[in-house]
Amino acid sequence: MITFSIALLTLIAGYFIYGRFVERVFGPDPNREAPAISKADGVDYILLPSWKIFMIQFLNIAGLGPIFGAIMGAQYGTASYLWIVLGTIFAGAVHDFFGGALSIRHDGESLPQIVGRYLGNSTQKLMMAFSVVLLVLVAAVFVSGPAELLAGMTSGVSFMNPMFWIVVIFCYYVLATLCPVDKIIGKVYPLFAVALLFMAMGLLVMLFVKHPDLPEMWESFGTKYDPNPIFPMMFVSIACGAISGFHATQSPMMARCMKSEKLCRPIFYGAMVTEGIVALIWAAVATYFFAENGTVDADGKAFSGAMVATQISKDWLGTVGGVLALLGIVFAPITSGDTALRSARLMVSDFLRIQQKSVVKRLLVSIPLFLVTIAILFWSLEDANGFKIIWRYFAWCNQTLSVFTLWAITVYLVWKKKLYWVTLIPALFMTVVCSTYILAAPEGLSLEGSLPYILGGACGLLAVIWFTTWKIRDKKFYEKN
Repeated sequence: MITFSIALLTLIAGYFIYGRFVERVFGPDPNREAPAISKADGVDYILLPSWKIFMIQFLNIAGLGPIFGAIMGAQYGTASYLWIVLGTIFAGAVHDFFGGALSIRHDGESLPQIVGRYLGNSTQKLMMAFSVVLLVLVAAVFVSGPAELLAGMTSGVSFMNPMFWIVVIFCYYVLATLCPVDKIIGKVYPLFAVALLFMAMGLLVMLFVKHPDLPEMWESFGTKYDPNPIFPMMFVSIACGAISGFHATQSPMMARCMKSEKLCRPIFYGAMVTEGIVALIWAAVATYFFAENGTVDADGKAFSGAMVATQISKDWLGTVGGVLALLGIVFAPITSGDTALRSARLMVSDFLRIQQKSVVKRLLVSIPLFLVTIAILFWSLEDANGFKIIWRYFAWCNQTLSVFTLWAITVYLVWKKKLYWVTLIPALFMTVVCSTYILAAPEGLSLEGSLPYILGGACGLLAVIWFTTWKIRDKKFYEKN
């Protein structure tokens, strides 16, 4: 428990110390008129209370990532604590903060527009396609998982099978994507947030009440249950609890609802730290679970994230607490799936310059996104390994998206003559992680031995050379606004 307690306190301190430092690097302007005021349209640009924006942002970025991702990451032992803490403070929260801050400073621009502004039009088009594909995958993945959990919770009612709940959840997605942000998302998210935070706080209290014999980092670092190497696999498995490119697609949606740039740290940096805390809690309880039970059940089948989460919630929080915890697990992905499709609508409409005040034009953009999502969803249901395949590609695409975002922010900081190393270092690190992963992973090139690591390191070296050359040759960029 000593390692866990230090990690928890470090995350909290990181918000106040490093978060404030990053805020000073950006330099928020409290007098700049926010897009929620200058571009108010009653649909996407709407002023919302800051506490409500925080709740929405937290749920948008959470999903199943800090729960299932942390559980899978816990199979790598106490090394998962280190990545969650350092990744959240120095990479994920910085990534989310600047993603939202640049959006509010540039009139609520979506992620592809921000990336294109600093990395060029060709990169903008690539990011547009990459982001929309990622968001559609998120929506598809985050329908089937909650549907299965809800079907299990309502097994006594014959017609409430997984397909019934898939239809119900997707109908909700359609409404949440099309309606003004304050009508559905702004009203139900605070309730969902209470369930998710109750689950996390309940488990945190029980950790200190039960005081389980958790392995300490100095005793078991490197001890793991997953046969895959820690690098780069763990850094992709634990995404939303450390750094996630998906988050940068969500931040602009909330940037369009804020009244001041001064809110960027508590909302964007703060929501990521909160998610890191949730991930750390689940990593701790899952570490204990695997230490007690191993990674396979009595029939020799590997424990899934849902199985571990369900078992822990019931055993530690009792019947009522377990139900509330499971509801939190159900709501988390649903509240990421709906905003994934909403963000995709905003990106496409921004790219094609289609105003969204009219519901007809919202439908014009949204219907193709709905149809593609449904097609992917039904394919995943027909294929026994469909969900796993989608999740693998989602995980890699997710982290790769963070690489593009971090490089765009780094270029911005260079142009503004600010301390660009705050994003340069995580950009280089994630470049190596993603390059090595796609070279070694089964869904990638499946290269064996040390070759993926050599080539991944070479990609990082090429990134250093590119960045250094760009800085030397393009001094005019320093003065660009």
